[in-house]
Amino acid sequence: MSLDLPPPIAAYVAANARLDADGMLIPFAADAVVFDERERRVGKAQILAWIQSATIASRAVFTPVAWRQEKGVIVVEGPTTGDFPGSPIPFTFRFTLENRAISALEVG
Repeated sequence: MSLDLPPPIAAYVAANARLDADGMLIPFAADAVVFDERERRVGKAQILAWIQSATIASRAVFTPVAWRQEKGVIVVEGPTTGDFPGSPIPFTFRFTLENRAISALEVG
């Protein structure tokens, strides 16, 4: 099923499905910010480290099932499956896009 996600988000999701850390990083702006597990990561180096530890290490794959726009934020929902306790777990990803890149991502 295609959700017709905005291109930077679609690229992130497609790379995640392949567990391709470098591909997941490409859609982020150089100064992007990621908020996950009460931690803030800024810039591509910190975001790549987060991708490696939070996604690649546990083989976590997010499968979007719905998305909507709320006050300039793209909210994407779906399960994440992988090698971690409780898998699959429902997640909500809140993306902010600027200049055709992900400028912020909040994972919840």
